[in-house]
Amino acid sequence: MRINVLGERDVQPTAEQLAQMRTLVRQAMEQGAVGVTTALIYSPNEYAHTPELIALATESARCGGIYSAHMRSEGDRLLEAVQETVDIARASGGPAEIYHLKVAGRRNWDKIGALIAAVDKARAAGTRITADMYVYTAGATGLDAAMPPWALDGGLEAWIERLRDPKMRSRVIADMRDPKPSWENLFGAAGPDGTLLLAFKNPQLKPLTGKTLADVARMRGVSPEDAAVDLVIEDGSRVGVAYFLMSEDNIRREVVLPWVSFDSDEAAPAPEGIFLKSNSHPRAYGNFARVLAKYVREEKVLTLPQAIHKLAALPAATLALPDRGQLKNGYFADIVVFDPATIQDHATYERPHQLATGVDEVWVNGVRALRQGVATGAASGRAVHGRAWTGGGGGGCRASAHEWSWSP
Repeated sequence: MRINVLGERDVQPTAEQLAQMRTLVRQAMEQGAVGVTTALIYSPNEYAHTPELIALATESARCGGIYSAHMRSEGDRLLEAVQETVDIARASGGPAEIYHLKVAGRRNWDKIGALIAAVDKARAAGTRITADMYVYTAGATGLDAAMPPWALDGGLEAWIERLRDPKMRSRVIADMRDPKPSWENLFGAAGPDGTLLLAFKNPQLKPLTGKTLADVARMRGVSPEDAAVDLVIEDGSRVGVAYFLMSEDNIRREVVLPWVSFDSDEAAPAPEGIFLKSNSHPRAYGNFARVLAKYVREEKVLTLPQAIHKLAALPAATLALPDRGQLKNGYFADIVVFDPATIQDHATYERPHQLATGVDEVWVNGVRALRQGVATGAASGRAVHGRAWTGGGGGGCRASAHEWSWSP
């Protein structure tokens, strides 16, 4: 909504523009959306102030939808970001989802207890907050998350143009090296050895796939910051990277939380053809099997029923999807048959394009999609609609969020 109405600039909406954004949310909800979402560490979303987010979340809530947030900080200002999310949910009257919950950066790892306490307190007071997560210690995004918000103002082309300007480049690099930045610097938290290059657009840069930013800096005889700037200019893109930011101990604490479900936070590429020219994060192929193999079978952090609930019923309830997520009479037959003793993820950061094993049969909407581990090719998908969808002759948005019931 922000890009549609305001473009990619660091500007604030007028009252008229905010009303237009609210109208667009309402229209989208009645066309089948399940909620409104934002990613507040990325340009131009990070330019949005809390009142704007409350206004849009309120429209979503009036339509039976969720507010889903990649929070403003997962590191240095993590607890403030959690509080902002709670405030938005409380003010809107609807639920909020923290998407891919994490505590980023070694200096922030000890905030996990305070994070959990803040969410538990909000839930106990009646504000519905849930979260989802992937079970890896690295996140994946772009080199835009390594550079200051002012440099990104106006979008990709404006960003690259600034990087070409020697004075602007020097200012960007100085901000990247700031030990206490006022913005979410993932490169600063991960360091050059913890920044892994995954995806390039420029064929000449593809041989750098799988190397760290530190590796490239050494190869080129430049600083890691200069290497990052050069790669963005040369590739004409944000460049796909993985940042190693999280603690395995914190992941174990997070997976057992009753309000946390699991996500992949990735596309679903086939391990073939053009997809092999870039590396994805291993979560694309491994996250869900990894939950069952590592945290259920090997480490026994979760019981099998708990894990299945977090993989199926909880996310269906979080998104208010009716008749899904459980093996129940009258529900859509979405069924996965797997062997708990053998299910296993195989994707790694070095070799991510490896399918998990141990899943034998899958039915989607009652149609057999996988037989003895082989895709059938049968067309089994169905459109999923939010609760305000008017295409089925009903739904629509209400006068108040209180007219809807919220499940978990």
